[in-house]
Order: sequence, then C-alpha cells, then structure tokens
Amino acid sequence: MVIGNWKWVIGGDETFPKFSYLIPHFQLLILAMEKRILGLDPGLANLGYGAISCQIVPGKQDKNSVSMIDCGVIQTTPKQEMGQRLKTIYDDLHEVIEQIKPDIAIAEKLFFYKMGNTILVAQARGVLTLVLAQCGVPLFEFTPAQIKQALTGRGNADKSEVQDAVARELELGYIPKPDDAADALAVALTGWYDDDICPKKIQLETGKI
Repeated sequence: MVIGNWKWVIGGDETFPKFSYLIPHFQLLILAMEKRILGLDPGLANLGYGAISCQIVPGKQDKNSVSMIDCGVIQTTPKQEMGQRLKTIYDDLHEVIEQIKPDIAIAEKLFFYKMGNTILVAQARGVLTLVLAQCGVPLFEFTPAQIKQALTGRGNADKSEVQDAVARELELGYIPKPDDAADALAVALTGWYDDDICPKKIQLETGKI
C-alpha cells in the first residue's frame, strides 16, 4: 500500500510494534513504512547505482533501520560511439528502476573540475534525468562535500572514510565494489540522513495521515 511517498508495511510480523490504525472503511495494522532510495553516481564510462530500503516505525524512532537492496555499475566503453553509449545508459537504467522500483532518486551534483570530463558526465547525467522523469521518480541532488559531511561528519573526508561509513551503516562487513557502486550507496544514504527527504519522527493519529 502506498500513501504519499511512503509504502506502508502491513501485517503481523513481530519484528515491529503493532499499530492499530483506522482509515475510514478500513482497519489496518501498521508495522512500518518503507521508502526505497536509488543513489546514482553519474558517469559516462561507469554510472554507479546503489539502492537502499529505509524502514520507519511510527512512534518508535529507535526501531528505524536501513539496508542495502542492490548496487552495481552501468558500463560503456570508448569503443562505442557516443550515441550508443548513451543508449546503453538509457536502457540499463530503465531496467534497474524496473527491478528496484525506487520511490526517490538521489544523485551527486555535477562538479566542474575538468572541462572535457565534465561535458561527458553532463551527457550521461542528462540521460539519467530523462529516465527518472519518464519513470516518475523524483530526483534530489547533493554536492560531494555534502555527501562526505553526511557520511563522516567531515566535508573533506577521503574516499576510504566514506566507503568505511557505507559498510558500517549498512552492516555489510565488507566495502561494496566497484568504487562507483559504493559511491552511489553513499549518495543514497545521504538522502536517508536528510530529514526533509526522509522524516524520521512520524506519529499516527486515528483517521489522519
């Protein structure tokens, strides 16, 4: 069941506290709310993606949790002509979204540092933006410094610190590979940490959402 931007987990699993919640004509047992976030690290040769499931338990903030759904990389090669490379990203990202069914997407904001590389990344990012719009998935952006700050508490943290934080937060016991996939998970987690995107304090009132 989907209400607003959240999927409501309904049933009798003892993992979560049981909330009896009355909506006109329906008596529902609300256990938790799930939001799936797709993190994206834009690139032409390697476009990293990482999906997480965020569980919010109304009235029980200490029971909130996050876990990895999947991660990977969409790859193209310089041997392909540009149009074919962009088509590969277009087709593969559509497939990823169809499989994961994210509620929102988070992407690293385009960062200008080398003009040639920036133009290539910008083209891939344009395809990314188009695919998300076609699939009706809202897109949010964060700068590299904001992502590092969210994961480590320091906006100038190095890559290894961010990757360690990803593995720790998702309780993986390993650092996801390749690096672009780990970066995409860091982007997704930044969305989870943002209370405007993922409010953590949610109370249920009879007859209201």
